[in-house]
Amino acid sequence: MKTIMVIDDDVYIGNMLEETLENEGYHIVRAYSGTEALLLLNAQKPDLILLDLMLPGLSGEELLPKLSGIPVIVVSAKSTVDDKVQLLLHGAADYITKPFDTRELLARILVQFRDSSKKTDASLTFSDIVLDTRTPLVSVLGKPVHLTKTEYAILKLLLQNQGQIITKSTILERISEDTPDCVESSLKVHISNLRKKLRAVSDKDYIEAIWGIGFKLRDEE
Repeated sequence: MKTIMVIDDDVYIGNMLEETLENEGYHIVRAYSGTEALLLLNAQKPDLILLDLMLPGLSGEELLPKLSGIPVIVVSAKSTVDDKVQLLLHGAADYITKPFDTRELLARILVQFRDSSKKTDASLTFSDIVLDTRTPLVSVLGKPVHLTKTEYAILKLLLQNQGQIITKSTILERISEDTPDCVESSLKVHISNLRKKLRAVSDKDYIEAIWGIGFKLRDEE
């Protein structure tokens, strides 16, 4: 059963969405503010989020960048093209304007689940990073990051082994076929350049050096 988180402080709309979606066989989790949503997300990760923008405390616009890795459909009364474009560029998977027809919303949800099933093996995600495994494309916060072939291979390996420390020798062995130019003496330089490029977009350091052993993705706070 797919789980959908509804983040909306309007009790009437939230109740309507919950009833409609449960009738379609979805499990629903409710949050009434951006802050509450973050607390719930620490305990569980839904398959999709319906996000209102006008939330108490942390607004939908402020919350959206923190929801990477989960398809987000923005459900809002804001209807200008500029609003929609900015939200889609900053991580929203789709946008539907209030008031809406529930049939359209259900169709958009089905499209997201259909597309996500196709992308399971096509992309790797961690925090704000999305790496396309079919082409050497990487983005952070939706912005493209241009990596060298070696940097891309290192990042891909780290994303494939999230939570694990990858030793220097393992990195060199696993990427040697695609990047023979990377040797032990240059590995540190390649990783340093990779970290700088990722940090330049989001001001976050995603890669942690484990002294004398290797590297891993930094635990998310």
